[in-house]
Amino acid sequence: MRQRLALHRIQAVILGRLCLQLGSTAATASGFSIPEVSTLGTAMSNAVVANPEETGAFAYNPAAMGFHDQTSVSLGTLFIGPSFSVDTATGHHDGAGADWVTVPLFQAALRVHDQWQIGLGVNAPFGLEPRWETGTFPKLSGETPVTVAPGVTLPLPFGVHPTNSKLETLALVPTLVYKVNEDLSVAVGLDYYKTNSAQLNSQLNSMSGDGDGWGWNASVLYRRGALSLGAVYHSPSTSELKGHYKPLNSALAFLGTVRPGSGLPPAQVAKVDLNLPWRLQLGARYALTDKLAVEFDWTRTGWSEFERIEVKGRTTGRTLFSDINDWKDTNAYRLGLTYDVLPGTQLRCGYAFDETGQGKDHYSVRVPDNDRHLFSLGIGQDLGQGWALEVGYTYVKFKDRDHRGSNIYTPVADLGEGVNDTDAIDGNYEGNAHLFALELSKTF
Repeated sequence: MRQRLALHRIQAVILGRLCLQLGSTAATASGFSIPEVSTLGTAMSNAVVANPEETGAFAYNPAAMGFHDQTSVSLGTLFIGPSFSVDTATGHHDGAGADWVTVPLFQAALRVHDQWQIGLGVNAPFGLEPRWETGTFPKLSGETPVTVAPGVTLPLPFGVHPTNSKLETLALVPTLVYKVNEDLSVAVGLDYYKTNSAQLNSQLNSMSGDGDGWGWNASVLYRRGALSLGAVYHSPSTSELKGHYKPLNSALAFLGTVRPGSGLPPAQVAKVDLNLPWRLQLGARYALTDKLAVEFDWTRTGWSEFERIEVKGRTTGRTLFSDINDWKDTNAYRLGLTYDVLPGTQLRCGYAFDETGQGKDHYSVRVPDNDRHLFSLGIGQDLGQGWALEVGYTYVKFKDRDHRGSNIYTPVADLGEGVNDTDAIDGNYEGNAHLFALELSKTF
């Protein structure tokens, strides 16, 4: 009975620890954020909040639509090529997931009146897909024989070695824009988040699920002469993700759900709330000449919203696990330049420094996160008859992170306990990413 109770505890804690990482996949900004929501932003390290000139700014600041007197539609794709690695006691290990991830970029602005516009954006502001092969972290790899019942001995993993994490969250953003006067435009809208695929796998178990949630946004853009000022706020949002948890190790057959020798326990249903952060963006743009403009943006991301995770049974509502993530709010500093080298041809470049919200006490191998530098460039070309083509590129360089856990992890004895900030994940972590965006737009 004592052994079964211990294994029940292992099941609940493992499920909780898996769900604790939900959404925690390495991305191109702090935490699991992907701020690149247009090709213009990709080319300028996302410093476009105060840009009243380009349609690519609409996805960042919907109030910018008020300074355009035409209907427009933009459609494009963002390609992300992440690369993560760690040097541990077993050598060098690459931890990237899919070689390239594609993200949709869509923005429409419908002019319905001299002072009113309706906007609709589709993008993917959160998610990515890192993977770690079994054997990367020696204290979490391998098996040992454990007696789970009289006369029955089975191999039990040393620990919950993460193998694959995946999160795909799409955002649908409808907005209503009002141009107050020639110098001021305001907008309000909704943020609908749809998590299409969430996977959290280890060598011990797997979990998959999906869900959705709502938020809201408000923005303003003021232009006076060569100076323009912009501000955008996205509220926090909570998505209830419903999914299935499935054990992958025969030792878990002794959780009391099946008889010994009859195979693995069946999949179980569970749910967890995914708390997405609020975002505040402030920007100032100044046209130095008729051709050259510079913009500086400051972004504050409320990762403290990701403080607690609570896993519940989907049918019973009973809390299976509750824990604190303890992320902190972060800052990002962005600088962008545009230069009209020829009529209809604009060169763009940018730089950004983005802080991580993940502290040492909760460092996770599912999020090999750290502060990062972003370098970007691109071009916008007017094709005539209302058509325009934009290309953008960003290189993201993560600061190396040499993790040395302050707690000692004991294989088997600590099975089911968290591995964050333990020596089980000791190593030197490196990461970078290449982002390439292509977008075609039409004004009417």
